[in-house]
Amino acid sequence: MGNQVEENLKTVIQQMELACQASGRSIDDVQLLLATKTVPLEKLQMAMKAGQTLFGENKAQELRGKFPLMQQYKEVEWHFIGHLQTNKVKDVVKYVTLIHSVDRLKLGQALHKQLIKENKTMDILIQINTSYEESKFGASPDMALELAEQLSQLETLNVKGLMTIGKLNATNDETRNCFRLLKKIQTQIKDKKLPRVEMDILSMGMSGDFKVAIEEGATLIRVGTSVFGERYLPDSYYWNEHASQDD
Repeated sequence: MGNQVEENLKTVIQQMELACQASGRSIDDVQLLLATKTVPLEKLQMAMKAGQTLFGENKAQELRGKFPLMQQYKEVEWHFIGHLQTNKVKDVVKYVTLIHSVDRLKLGQALHKQLIKENKTMDILIQINTSYEESKFGASPDMALELAEQLSQLETLNVKGLMTIGKLNATNDETRNCFRLLKKIQTQIKDKKLPRVEMDILSMGMSGDFKVAIEEGATLIRVGTSVFGERYLPDSYYWNEHASQDD
């Protein structure tokens, strides 16, 4: 199994390199984040031994469980990539360096309040629902600029860029349109020169569509099953976007 994780990683990195070549980009401009949802610790350790340092978790309780066991790898960095409920903010800010899924002002305010208590700042991405699917979280594209302006007023938050999930089970063209829209929103927000708002990170592309995402300007891709194999729980456990919001 160890070899399999390492072999899968090599394959993904080769595919990343090819996508970068195809779009005239440098592989150094695209980070690989490994999505760890339901992945057992032994597989995570295999990825770490193979040189991977960037990991992303979807659920606060899984993050809490994995973090202590992973602290032996000092260079490892954790991001939070799932839907974040305001009542889980305290758990998450302890462990991560970047939150990808800030999609509403109320969440930004909850983060700000907690970060003031802890005398900390936090890097965040604004999640945009570029596919306009009701089943997905994310700010609507036409509200993105307003949300960026509101979040820029919360001085504990540093907006580093944007995140989206491409249209699920879609054609390459439909997915490409989602990623192009994110790139367009990035430019619109950048032009406003808001305080504490940089637009350097575009977190887009997962196992099924990361090559298209790289061609469209992704700087960070989130890959899980391509490296770790199929998950033990169905997608609905993670992307059950009809689940009741806490706000």
